[in-house]
Amino acid sequence: MCGVFGAVNLAGGSLRDPVRVRAMAETIVHRGPDAGGHLEEPDAILGSRRLAIIDLSPLAKQPFTSPDNDVWVVCNGEIYNAPELRARYVAQGYPFRSSHNDVEPIVPLYLEYGERAVEYLDGMFALAIWDRRSRALLLARDRAGEKPLFWQEAAGEIRFASEIQALLGASTASPAVSRTGLSDYLALGYSTAPDTLFEGIRKVEAAQQLVFSGGPPLARRYWDAVGFAAAPAAQEAPPAALLDALTGAVERQLNADVPLGVFLSGGLDSSLLATEVVRRAPPGSVNTYAVSFEAAGYDESDWASRVAERLGTLHHRVRAGDAELLRALDYTGQRMAEPIGDPAVLPTYLLAEAAAEDVKVVLSGEGADELFGGYPTYLGHRWAGRFAALPGPLRDVIRRIVQALPATPAKVSLQFLARRFVEDAGRKLEERHMAWFGALGPEAAKLAVEHQPPAALETWRRLEPVTEPVKKAMVFDLLTYLAENLLSKVDRATMLASIEARAPFLDRSLMELALRQPAMAGVGNVSMKIALKRAAELRLPKDIVHRRKRGLSVPVSSMINKALRSEVDAMLEPARLRRQGLIRPEPVTRLLEEHRSGRADHGRRLWPLFILQRWHHRWLE
Repeated sequence: MCGVFGAVNLAGGSLRDPVRVRAMAETIVHRGPDAGGHLEEPDAILGSRRLAIIDLSPLAKQPFTSPDNDVWVVCNGEIYNAPELRARYVAQGYPFRSSHNDVEPIVPLYLEYGERAVEYLDGMFALAIWDRRSRALLLARDRAGEKPLFWQEAAGEIRFASEIQALLGASTASPAVSRTGLSDYLALGYSTAPDTLFEGIRKVEAAQQLVFSGGPPLARRYWDAVGFAAAPAAQEAPPAALLDALTGAVERQLNADVPLGVFLSGGLDSSLLATEVVRRAPPGSVNTYAVSFEAAGYDESDWASRVAERLGTLHHRVRAGDAELLRALDYTGQRMAEPIGDPAVLPTYLLAEAAAEDVKVVLSGEGADELFGGYPTYLGHRWAGRFAALPGPLRDVIRRIVQALPATPAKVSLQFLARRFVEDAGRKLEERHMAWFGALGPEAAKLAVEHQPPAALETWRRLEPVTEPVKKAMVFDLLTYLAENLLSKVDRATMLASIEARAPFLDRSLMELALRQPAMAGVGNVSMKIALKRAAELRLPKDIVHRRKRGLSVPVSSMINKALRSEVDAMLEPARLRRQGLIRPEPVTRLLEEHRSGRADHGRRLWPLFILQRWHHRWLE
């Protein structure tokens, strides 16, 4: 695990400002506090900051080069099939420099397969390969999008980095807001690749490689979740087969030369994950971490403690009261140059900060909900058509009854879900899903001063081969919400604490198994995660397997009215919004007034707007 950076002049001339390029290393030092290194010639620099996880020797420091020094490689992440690749090339006589580093085998793999080498990598990664022979730069990102990679082009130079702030620091131009990225952010709460919120700064998409050799980059998708999801549905995998796939994923991801831990909520995904880790670790050696909220409706720490006691882990409850959350808000906002509208980034950072006292690697359950059908939204899609088929007068009566229910600050309350259902069930699938699962959804068009259709709509067009509506929504979330929101949140939060996060549910073989499953294996008429629960029953008590999903969230509705009241007022002040020219103040003021009066709970809509304003203040003003 590390952070990578670099620049190349594709025409062969000298880099304009190598000092600024080298300085990118200090901007991402939190991603790799153990060591740093770079290779440099007049026309190219490739570098990294290292968080030593596998092969702690100085000989494992990046960059790696081919024996003739013509191919340079830097990689952020972990290559889980590196032992097999290394054994293969050792047998062929390749002169490895390191003893068992997981990145170095990429070099002989590239020498054999060229640009197709990425297809043979299993793991989480963002990598750059500079081929001096052909003067080509290859950038690539892993299949699920666990690791980030950003790039920009200026005057024939391509610069890239693991985080946006490194590119900002290397540029002499003033940053500007991307209207395309802004449209996505307002609709969803995040920007979808290849766009970011900065004009001119792009993101490599998950499962994509870009090759720069003069002219526009050549983009290729080397793995496609849509193809697996659209294939004729196989029968649901037997519970034992699904569990075996998860077991294999966990075994691959336990490879490390440093201590490991698990983020444990006490829910299905993390409990199953922790169980598989404990089964393969020495007794009493596994650390688990759970967040403990002051707000009772958000706190799952008692459930996590029950699971930890059952498993015999070294368990840590991490406090997340208002004071801790506000501290995390200030710290992450100062150090992350992309706004993450998901408030769960705050407790995630607190967990990572606590875990860094004991371990350098944590395993977490990201991906299980998207792959196995874990969100109430999917049940809503099951019932939307049936609701629309009811006689109009009956629908109107149901709407009036639901809308009369009082607002509550509880996390994802039944009242909240019912209101959203009756308000949006009649929309088209993509509009309905973005309304239920996004920030402002289709209503974002009323806020943006210069509205553009969200780029995420292009992802819906890619999903045309997937005909089942619920499965289509699940794959959309895998490609967007997971890749660009959840995984961004986890990566940035853990890297700020200088620890690595791994997600076994996103193992390639497990993803492909899940994507091939019929939709009803995930979401029925009243049940979610059906197949995963059947597999989990082979390991866990039924009360853990079947308890109601709550998810990691933050009581933002209350914070907007109380702990952050004055700052929210200042950041969303109408004169400020008019001066920026990005968001119309009138609908924002209406949302805030309704929220403050208790007439509605707009916390999920107001929070991304508040974060956007804090981001604008920090990085553009």
